[in-house]
Amino acid sequence: MTEFITKSAEQTAKEAAKFAKTLKKGSVIGFLGDLGVGKTAFTAGFVKGLGIDADVSSPTFAICNDYISAENRVLHYDMYRIETWDDLYSTGFFDSLDSGAYILIEWSENIFGALPEDAVIIKIDKLSENERKFTVMTKEEAEKE
Repeated sequence: MTEFITKSAEQTAKEAAKFAKTLKKGSVIGFLGDLGVGKTAFTAGFVKGLGIDADVSSPTFAICNDYISAENRVLHYDMYRIETWDDLYSTGFFDSLDSGAYILIEWSENIFGALPEDAVIIKIDKLSENERKFTVMTKEEAEKE
């Protein structure tokens, strides 16, 4: 388990860009955190860190946004409205696990049982208006939280 604190959305994006370069293709990252804590800001930095030039936005209504470059692909899911296994199947999530894409999931607690055992979990806590604490852990560590 590792932790870091950022003091702005820009710093969050920089840390996320560095973090992206430490993961292998096909990694699954599940976010835990309330509305407005920086999940999409982290994703924007992550995407940029992989060399993808894209305007990252929350996939709230689309369920999944797809960001692609010549070398990398990021699938950015929002599972806020997913309540059943049928809902989850309809998103294409299970097919994406074999795609080789990096998969980033907002509201991952809604599908926690479906996450692969090697998923990376990032818990984001709002410390103040601009400060965020990021706790990076394994799925097993998150289950004990």
